[in-house]
Amino acid sequence: MIGNEAQDAFITKNRWAVVTSLRKDGSPTSSVVFYAREGDELIFSTTLDRVKTKTIARDPRIALAILDEGPPFGFVTVEGRATIQSEGIVPGHIEVNKAMRRLAEFTPPEGYEEGLKDAGRVLIRLRAERVSGVPNRG
Repeated sequence: MIGNEAQDAFITKNRWAVVTSLRKDGSPTSSVVFYAREGDELIFSTTLDRVKTKTIARDPRIALAILDEGPPFGFVTVEGRATIQSEGIVPGHIEVNKAMRRLAEFTPPEGYEEGLKDAGRVLIRLRAERVSGVPNRG
């Protein structure tokens, strides 16, 4: 379980988040990502050349603010230390695609693994150290 019961259900239900990492000077940088859940870890895809990957490689502390997709616009923030996964990334990318597309199944096209490698794709994995927010604003 991630957080309390209400936070956990909110995390499982949604798929959009804003990830915030820290630049070298300590200032924050944020971007929107789709995420998926694998047990008690949250994962999202990015590329090696993106700012978020570079900042996470230097300082793994991140916050993932998960957003409600409609009223009453709740949110849950998951803070922790991220890891960058560059090997064995196909299963995680399949999970992210299923979450992003809201599909129970996703069959990757031919050449999917090579396409991920060619694009410099990696997975960012986050295990919660602190969870906060207001998932039910009603």
